[in-house]
Amino acid sequence: MRRPDPAIIRIGKPDPTVTGVAGLVGFGVYLRRLGIDRELHAEFDQLKTGNGVVYPMGTQLRLLTDAFAVGETRVFGVEGLAADPLFTYLAGGVVPSIDTLYDDLDRFDDAALSALEDKMAEHGLVRLPQVRGTYAHFDLDTSVLPSFGEHEGAVPGPNPRYRGRPSYHPMLARIGETGTIVGGQLRRGDTGFGADDVPTMRRWVRRAKNKLRQGVSLCVRIDSAGDCADVLHALHEEQAFYVIKAKMTPDLYGAVGWATQWKTVDVDADNRPIRQVAELDFCRGTWRDKGMKPRVIAVRSVERHGKQLPLIDGADWTVQVFLTNRLDEDANDVAWDYDKRAGIEPLIAECKGGWGIGHASSYGFGANHAVFLLKLLTHNLLDRYATEQFPELPRWRTPWRRRTLLCVPGRLTRSGRGHRLRLPPGSPLLPKRE
Repeated sequence: MRRPDPAIIRIGKPDPTVTGVAGLVGFGVYLRRLGIDRELHAEFDQLKTGNGVVYPMGTQLRLLTDAFAVGETRVFGVEGLAADPLFTYLAGGVVPSIDTLYDDLDRFDDAALSALEDKMAEHGLVRLPQVRGTYAHFDLDTSVLPSFGEHEGAVPGPNPRYRGRPSYHPMLARIGETGTIVGGQLRRGDTGFGADDVPTMRRWVRRAKNKLRQGVSLCVRIDSAGDCADVLHALHEEQAFYVIKAKMTPDLYGAVGWATQWKTVDVDADNRPIRQVAELDFCRGTWRDKGMKPRVIAVRSVERHGKQLPLIDGADWTVQVFLTNRLDEDANDVAWDYDKRAGIEPLIAECKGGWGIGHASSYGFGANHAVFLLKLLTHNLLDRYATEQFPELPRWRTPWRRRTLLCVPGRLTRSGRGHRLRLPPGSPLLPKRE
């Protein structure tokens, strides 16, 4: 086997029919069948009215949806896609200037942002009624999006990697069984999770509960930021189950140290305990003030995970404590159920790396919030497209889905009867023969 000399290949004439995003045709057909184009026009065209409107808001949002779907993470990436004949054709024949897109994104107000967030969650919740079992899991988490420019709302806050760097601090929610995003909010960098987020959390939880099938309950999983009396009380009022990691305050640490009723649930090859659980008779004053006493479960293990806290009575043990209102279940099962919440971390990493949710395109906070939500909406739409139209394909992450279903080479030709798209042989986008 010997590689040929690439110098012997001559460059021919440019072919204006060649496209690198042939998969946008099938994706666009699917979205139109779902009514996405119609809904975007009906919901957002009022942001841009008048007889002189050339690019309606719904058309602009669909153009950005296509751009984000094929891998562009910034608005100005549309300029590069404007050279693609298929992208330009699907945009209406002309791609607007970047300034026009920036101006249109600045039109988003609080009501429009709320409507866009609802639209994103609607498509993230579409498979929730299919979830069977005792619980459907609602995972809530926050993240840090560092900013390397001047952006409204990007201010210094908790940032473990870039200390003192301005950032945003978004809040995201997912359904564990479907891996889809069902809540998203871009927040200032100095914003933490706590009582101020209770109204948003209530709305997201109520929205998810309304989609559950009969006999399935919602279980909310949050890290130690959720150890807040207002959060626990709100979930109790919403009649939602929860498993929340407790903050290791000195009084709780003391309760763990005094615990004696440890139950061994796992041993090593020499029959020595390596995992034990205990239920603590512990109640914070803030819980008591609201008439609550959650079940407190402590798990100690010799296998260290993350930031577990070592116990005083032995350097080999580390401990985690969980709060729950699931009263009749085995304590160890509840603790293991919380561990499955870890799936939200790779999902957030995918949103950062694959969708660029941390890439702020405008100075205005409202415009950046709109782009943030539009990327999450596109994530859910691509997930629906891949899951429903190509069930035989594995549940790949976004880069592989793009490579297989969207960023496909092709030729867009035109004849007397209309346009025709030619695809490479073996492509999963080719019509299936009966």
